[in-house]
Amino acid sequence: MAIIDVSIVPIGTETPSVSAYVANIHKVLEKYNGEVKYQLTPMNTIIEGDLPLLLQVVQEMHEVPFENGISRVATTIRIDDRRDKKSTMEGKLASVQAKLDQN
Repeated sequence: MAIIDVSIVPIGTETPSVSAYVANIHKVLEKYNGEVKYQLTPMNTIIEGDLPLLLQVVQEMHEVPFENGISRVATTIRIDDRRDKKSTMEGKLASVQAKLDQN
């Protein structure tokens, strides 16, 4: 199971706001509900699942601004692919919280 942190930035929009683009990109994730887990944050989106599927999903997400008239898109991805044990978004947060609780 992999976790990907993805940020997709449309370049050359008419306004500084990109929330409409984010909302359209988010619709791609909704198509994969049940196959991948995802969490929208104020600065990026985190998705969890099998790496080949996640990469397919990221590619689809990357295409959305182009489909909406943007000519340039900057996409940044960071992949956490741990294979020695199961790693989940919740598990990573719980591990940090447990250490905070020890203090």
